[in-house]
This record gives sequence, C-alpha cells and structure tokens, in this order.
Amino acid sequence: MDFWSRLLSHTSLSSNTSRETAARDPAKRLHRFEREYGQLLQIWRNSSNLSRDFEAAEKLEIRLHELTTILSDESRRPLPHPCIQFASIKQIYVPIAKVATTSYNEWIIKEAVHFFATLIESEEEAFVENHNFSSSLTTLLVRITGQNSVRLGRDTEVKVVELAFNITTKMRLQPHILDVWFRRLPLFYILMDYIQHEGRVGDFARTGLLYIIETASSSVALEQWIVESDLSTLMATGLGALYSQLSRKLHPTSNYEIVASCAPEFQAHLDTFLSHLLFWQDVLNHCRSVEVKSTLLEHFQVIFLQQLLYPSLLESSDIDGGSSVAVITYLRRILESLDHPDMINLILHYLLALPDADTSRTPAGESTSVSAARKRKSMDLATMLAEKQDPWDPLLFNLVDLALACLRSHSQQTIHVTLQLISSILKRHHRYAVLTLLRTESLHAPASTHRTSGAHDQEVEYLMTLAGSIGGQDNFDEVYENVLRDAMTRLEAHSCSLKLVAPKVSTANHDLPAIPDSLPGAPPDVSTHTLQPDDPLLVTLLDILETFFVNPVDTNLSVTETLTDLAICGYMGVEGWLVRHPKHYSYEDEDDEAEAEETALALAASSAGPESPEYEVAQRLLAQRRCRRRPRWVASSLPRLLTVLKKLSEQLAGYRETIPRFDDLLQQRREAFQTADAAPVLPFHTPQQPQPQPQSQQQRRGDSQGPGSYNTPDRGSMDDPRGDSPARPSGLEGFAQRLLSELGTPSRTGSPRPGSGAAPREFPLNYDKHPGAAGRAAGEDGGEDGVPFNLGKAVQEQGSGPGQQPEAGGAGKQKGERGQEEEEEETTGESGEDDEMAEAFTPLEDSMVSVSHVLTNALILQSFLMELAGIVQVRAGLFNEVRFV
Repeated sequence: MDFWSRLLSHTSLSSNTSRETAARDPAKRLHRFEREYGQLLQIWRNSSNLSRDFEAAEKLEIRLHELTTILSDESRRPLPHPCIQFASIKQIYVPIAKVATTSYNEWIIKEAVHFFATLIESEEEAFVENHNFSSSLTTLLVRITGQNSVRLGRDTEVKVVELAFNITTKMRLQPHILDVWFRRLPLFYILMDYIQHEGRVGDFARTGLLYIIETASSSVALEQWIVESDLSTLMATGLGALYSQLSRKLHPTSNYEIVASCAPEFQAHLDTFLSHLLFWQDVLNHCRSVEVKSTLLEHFQVIFLQQLLYPSLLESSDIDGGSSVAVITYLRRILESLDHPDMINLILHYLLALPDADTSRTPAGESTSVSAARKRKSMDLATMLAEKQDPWDPLLFNLVDLALACLRSHSQQTIHVTLQLISSILKRHHRYAVLTLLRTESLHAPASTHRTSGAHDQEVEYLMTLAGSIGGQDNFDEVYENVLRDAMTRLEAHSCSLKLVAPKVSTANHDLPAIPDSLPGAPPDVSTHTLQPDDPLLVTLLDILETFFVNPVDTNLSVTETLTDLAICGYMGVEGWLVRHPKHYSYEDEDDEAEAEETALALAASSAGPESPEYEVAQRLLAQRRCRRRPRWVASSLPRLLTVLKKLSEQLAGYRETIPRFDDLLQQRREAFQTADAAPVLPFHTPQQPQPQPQSQQQRRGDSQGPGSYNTPDRGSMDDPRGDSPARPSGLEGFAQRLLSELGTPSRTGSPRPGSGAAPREFPLNYDKHPGAAGRAAGEDGGEDGVPFNLGKAVQEQGSGPGQQPEAGGAGKQKGERGQEEEEEETTGESGEDDEMAEAFTPLEDSMVSVSHVLTNALILQSFLMELAGIVQVRAGLFNEVRFV
C-alpha cells in the first residue's frame, strides 16, 4: 500500500471513529441533529420550486435521511434521547410535513414517511397522542395520496400504507388515543383506497381497516361515524365491480368469446374476487358492533346479492355458450369459500326464498344515536333499491328452480357444475337444503322405521355383489376396508353430525356442545327426516344415473358424489329411497329347522310364565331371531336407486359379452389408474395436447374453502377458521383423482397426477358424435380398447336377449330423440355452443363412443357401489340405525 492509500485509509477510519464517538455522546448527537435540521429549513426556504430545483431537492432528501438515521440510531441507545425530545418540543414534524407535501418529489416524500414512522416506532414523547402530530401526519398522507399528488412508486406506496397501518395498530392497542385520530379519519378513507390492491399494500390496508372497525365498539362516536360513512357502500360496490369483471361465459376450452376455466388471467380475476369476499368475512369476524355489522350485511344483500348475483343467475343460459356454467360455478366457489354464518345465511336465505324473520326489535343495550344512524342508512338503501326495483323476485324463481332446470339441460357441462353446486350445499349447508332443495318428511318415531339386521346384511351384500360382478383381480376386502374408513370420515365430518357423534360432556351433564344456530331467518335445526321417493332432485339424479355408460366421466363423478352426499347426513333416514323400507318387508315360509326353533322358543316362553326371567330371555331370543330373518327380495319393493343400479350391472354384463377381451381391458385400465396413483406428482403433458395451467389444491377441490386469503402483516393468519385439515377423500374421490389425472381434468378433491406414458394413447376417451371422427380416433389409437362402440345399438340389442331388460332400450331412444334435437339446433346455428365442446361433453346413447369410455365408467360404477355399501354399513353402527331385537 502506497503513502496516499495509507493516508486516505487513515483519514476514513478517523472520520468513522469520530462520528461513532459523536453518536455515543448525547450532546454531540443533538448538536449534529440541530445542524442537519437547520440546513434543511434553510434549503427549503431558499428554494422557490422544489419540483424544478433538482439540486435543492437532492440536498433536502439527504438532510431528511440524516435526521431519520440519527433518530433511529438514538432510539436503540441508552437514555437520554435528546434528539427525540427536541423533535417533540420543537414539533419539527410540522415543517417536515410541509416540505414533503410541497415538494412533489417522490424521494423527499419517501424520506418524510420514513421520518414519521421512526418517531412512531420510538414509542417516546407520546407522539401518537399529540393532536399536532396527528394533524401533520394525516395532512401529509392525504396530500401525497390525492389525485393532484405525484405518482408514487410501488415501494413508496408500501411505506405510506404501512405507516397508516402502524397508526391503526396503536389505536387498537391504545383505544384512548381514538379521540386524537378520530377527527383525522381521512386515514380511514386512505386505507379504503388500497384494500383492493395486491401484495403488501393490500395486506396493510385491509388489516388496518379491520383494526379500526374492531376498535369502533369502544367509541360510540366512532361507531356512529362508521355506520354513516361510505364504508358499506364502497365495500359492496367494490365487490360487485370485481364480480362484474369475471367472465360471463366459461368452458374448459376457449374461443373468441368463451374464456377457458384454466386460463391464468381468469384464475387471477377469480382469486382477486374471492380474496375480497374473504375480506368481507374477516371484517364481520372482527366487528364487535352489532349496528356496524348490520349495516355491512344490508349493503351486501342489496348492492351485491340483489343487484348483481341474483340477476346474473336469473339471466344465465346454456344456449349462449356457457353463461349458466359460469355463474353457477361462481356461486359454488362463493359458498365454498365462506364460513361466516351471517353471510351464508344471507345468501342462501335470499336465493332459496326462505321466509323473513322478525328483526324489528332493537338489541338491548345498543346506543340510540347509533341505531338511529343505522335506520337512516337503511332508509337511504331502501330508497335506492326502490328506484332500481327489478320485477323478478326469488319468490317467483329461486335457486331450486334454477338448479332443477339446469339438471335438465342439454349441456353436459351445465349439468356437471350444477351437480357440484348441489353437492356443496348438501355437504356444507345441509340445513338450508331441507324443505328447499329436498322434498322431505319428518320421522317422529325413527326406531320404527329402521331396517332389521337381516335386511341390512342383505342389502350390503347385494351392493357388494353388484360391485363384485363388474370384475377385477384386486384384493377387494382390503379395498372395502379403505372404503369403510373413508365413509366414517365423511359421516363424522358432516355439518349435521356433531350433535350425533360428539361425546357426552360428563356422566352428570348430558348437554351437547353448543352450536351457533340462532341466526335471524336461518332455518331451524335439522331434525330426523327422510327423502320422499318422488323428490324432484332425487328423480332427476336417477334419470341421469340411468344413462350412466354414455354420460361424460365428469357428470358420472358428480352425480355419484351428489347421491352419496344425500346419504351422509346423520339426520337423513335412508329407508325408502336408498334401502328398502321396513313396511315393505315380506318373508318366505321358514324351513322345518328354523320353524322348529322358533316354535321351541315360543313354547318355552309360554310355559315359563310372563313374569319369569326365562320368559323375558325367550322373548328376547325370539325377537333377535325374527330380526335376523332376511326379507324376500321383491323387485316391486326396491327403491328406484337399487333398481337402476341393477339395470346398469345387467347392461355391463351385456357389454362384457359383446366386447372382446373385456375383462383383460378392464384390468388393464384399473392397473393404469393404480400406476398413475403411485406416480410422482408432475404436470400432465403429452405432445398431443397443451399442458394445462397449474391450479391450487383449493381450486381443484369440490369441498374447497376457496383461494387463500390475504396475509396479515403482523401474524400468520387472521383468526381464520378455514385452516382445518381436509378430510380424507373417499374411495370414489381417490379413484376420481387417478381418473382425471389421465384426462387432464381437475378432480373434485385431489391433485392431478399423471398416468403412465402409454396410458393416454392406450386408453383414449372419445365421445365423438360422428362415426367418422370416432373411427379416426380409434385408428389413431390402434388398439382393441380404442374401437368405437355404439352403446345405443348395443343396449337395444341386449333388450331382446336373455337376461336383458327392454327398459334400457327405451331410455336410449328417449335420449336419442333429445340428441336429434340438439343436432338440428347445431345444423341451423341456433345453438351457441361450439361443435367441439358439444361433442366432447354430450355423448348420447345413439352416438359412437370408445370402449375406453365404457371401461372407465365401469370402474366408476364399481367404486360407487362399494361406497354406497360402506355408507350404509357405517351408518348402521354410527347412528344406531339397525334393529337387532
């Protein structure tokens, strides 16, 4: 090192040492601070226009930075802190705020914001309790975020909103400072302007607003101000604006006017909307004021629910290319994302046209002024609604009417998404489905309607026999054990099951855990009930089930899921629609041995005398003997569901005789799914089709809670009750994961998994309506399993053969007539759906479908049969539904 280098190094070290020594000395530190502040004022006064004087602006920025650095360093050192005291006594924040607001320079603004944040974080001199400090800071924030201010960069914007958030944190921890900041509540509107932003800016804004609303309960004046403010209107219109940005038409594939459901831009819009919806939920969770909460809910109902969501459902149609698919999907995602009881009650109460509750009474203890303010706000809302009154009303056409109409649609995609919506309501909000979606009747004496042990064993064996007749080489005992575990999980996790399966609190106190169910207008607690056989929803589901082998795979997965969801509520009696009703039991004449045994028991009872213990034992044995008897299996007494399942099994037996090597192909398909299930999770991609966009697990799940909410800046989650671990998927759901991984289609519960490399070509899924196209697909696949197969013709041929039923052919004819009408619409151009989507999602019984399609649906049917058997068996033990005596 030469002389000059050593000299410069020594000089630099000496300077740093001198500065560190001065920083440790409070007097020298204060002297330096005063000097920097004086220079700042001098530069500001000597500059006439900082927006044009770049040299002066740069010097001001440096001085501000030095002042902030000194304050930040001093706050970490031992007392005394003369610089912080000087800032408080001299109120230097007043001119500094003026410097920043008049500079129109982002760098100066950023340093000023940092300066104020440093004073607040010092927690000395009670800056947050000082009126002048709050006035200067709020003026600064209003000016720099206003329309006439300089455009702030992303980093500066984050610092500004973070500073506002820090103030709300202080207000939350120290409610006594509300009076200081209440007069300066433009802070409230500043946060409102940023709640829809993404990233940290939106996180800080939303959380800060939550803290203000949470604090409102400690101040009547603040509570009344929030009620009278534009908070409810802005939040509701903001939510409506995000909903309006969602695509009106939605399909798995896109064209010039239909958006693909897996498109990144669509997913981004949907995530933003659902995130804002979850913010609504968090606001209600944090709000301790009844009046503020009521005001928010009123605006949610009038502005969003009545003016946007309901009209979009009402005006939707599957004729114009998928608007029904879109709006029904959005409603399902809304219901799956929310778990706040008030919001759920508001949505379903309105859409299902439930009777209104009496809400005229004012809650005890509420402030008169706040209540009066809310009434004025409600009147303004009612006036606005009267001016825009739509002639349509849920009393004329509600969600039940829409769902049943969509299930009769010609669009298979509309049927699929409607089934998903119904399934979601049945699983998560079953109390709203009773007496609305479902036509039920109460069971006042449930024990008398329970099946006997003999009938129960007979029905479980019947379902398992049908499942076994489909074939396969797996260890079905092990498979069924897994099905039973899955059924137990689903039954215990159902929303109605807690009161049935929760353990007693103690031997002396048999009260069950309290469940909040006293919401205004909410339906009553679910009581024991059962489906009527002519229930329109059940009839429609069974109509769809009858055409099982020609339905699209996703439709079959959805209809089987919905049928199992009907059976997992503990209060739902399954006798009469899923299994036989005891009133229809009839018995064959007993054989000699059984008759002799029963006669001996009767004689023993009569000889012992009615008061003796032997008589009671003999009577009990006789009752057990009678309950173990198996009723005659009479076709006329079977529920339609069992009849349809029997017909499907017979159809499959006919296909086994018609299709060469059917059992080998079925086993190969099963093994392909098992291979896919065991493979690592990778994006599904083949050269023949584009790689689908990645989707989060919650977007793929049918019982998802919606996309993830925003992150709270100061903690990992915001009291989010949605963090429970998901229930283990059922056997059918696990199968669906393997199936849809090969299709490249999102499953209803699991992550997409790839199949083996040859599986997509070896097992093509071809629903093409045109024989030529089907033949081309089969030729390309080049295997026996790819040969197109005319199911309509096969069903009709089987109807005249031994062991076949002509009803299947009749169903095929009816379906064919509907298919002819669809083809005429397409020919004349009246249908808005593109031909490719119609061919992919609307296979008909008179259309050419691949053998692969039959094989796939056969495995779905087998899983469904085993799952039904598992649910019936687990219910028997979990809910004591079987009589043994």
